[in-house]
Amino acid sequence: MSKQELVVLGQDGTGGCCPTLLTAPMDEDRAVGLAKVFKALGDPVRLRLLSMIASRAGGEICVCDLTPAFDLSQPTISHHLKLLKQAGLIASERRGTWVYYRLLPAMTDQLAAVLTRPSAARDEESS
Repeated sequence: MSKQELVVLGQDGTGGCCPTLLTAPMDEDRAVGLAKVFKALGDPVRLRLLSMIASRAGGEICVCDLTPAFDLSQPTISHHLKLLKQAGLIASERRGTWVYYRLLPAMTDQLAAVLTRPSAARDEESS
């Protein structure tokens, strides 16, 4: 048996600035952090909420516009929004009695980068 070493993302710098799942195994801390974000997205209500926030013209939406789209109570919607916020996917700002939500593209960009295949792999596949 060979004694190959695994290169773990975040430990030797060879993963580049935006390592993907196909370039090297990720370290435990990064996996734990990303798992929390994917868990937040693992609920259909939260995924729909994120989609509604992200696709809104102007980049933000009032909670008063989100709640009627679901057959759920306002506290339940607020709970789902809280989990998305804790995952770093959205930010909020209170204006009077209403709260406005906006997407944090840095986190969605990070998720996309992790799941994206390196360009060399895509080039080989298309050849």
